[in-house]
Amino acid sequence: MCLSLSSLLVLVLGVSLGASFPHDTLRNGCRLSKYQNIAPEEQKAADKMRQEFVSIVSSHKCNTRLFHRKWNAVDLPMSDRVLLVAAELNLTTAMLELPAVPSFAQVRRRPLQFFRQAQEDVRGCVSVDPSQQPSGRLRHWLHKLQAAETPESTACLRATTILHVLQVLADLRCAALQDKC
Repeated sequence: MCLSLSSLLVLVLGVSLGASFPHDTLRNGCRLSKYQNIAPEEQKAADKMRQEFVSIVSSHKCNTRLFHRKWNAVDLPMSDRVLLVAAELNLTTAMLELPAVPSFAQVRRRPLQFFRQAQEDVRGCVSVDPSQQPSGRLRHWLHKLQAAETPESTACLRATTILHVLQVLADLRCAALQDKC
């Protein structure tokens, strides 16, 4: 479990501290257009997974307010939208890959496959340019994410992430749209 959190931290730091792309343009070869309209079946599978998680976890009283932001993805420049969704997808896949009870493991299979594919697609859109930094809003959120990644808070971080998978889907859609979401 510590290893997966360490890997997640490395991925998030890579996205947050060095990755961006110039002047709100996507890197050549970036193919996010397929996420402009996420299939209803994928959304239903993610929602079913979220509901199954809620029914299994009796208490998820966490103070992690990671997904409670005063801004939306649409408020960010295009380069920050992709960085946001890259970090969210890294977190989501890492949390879904953690060991689970059999009933949840079965229901998470399809959403995990979808999030892994999206993660690979988004990774192809992020280029490293150390001279470019994320905006203050996104940088603050990425630091908040980094602070939430302690071994003691894994269960809480997992619960928060799974409960907000629909927001991750919405942010992915927003990153795929090159205008207003």
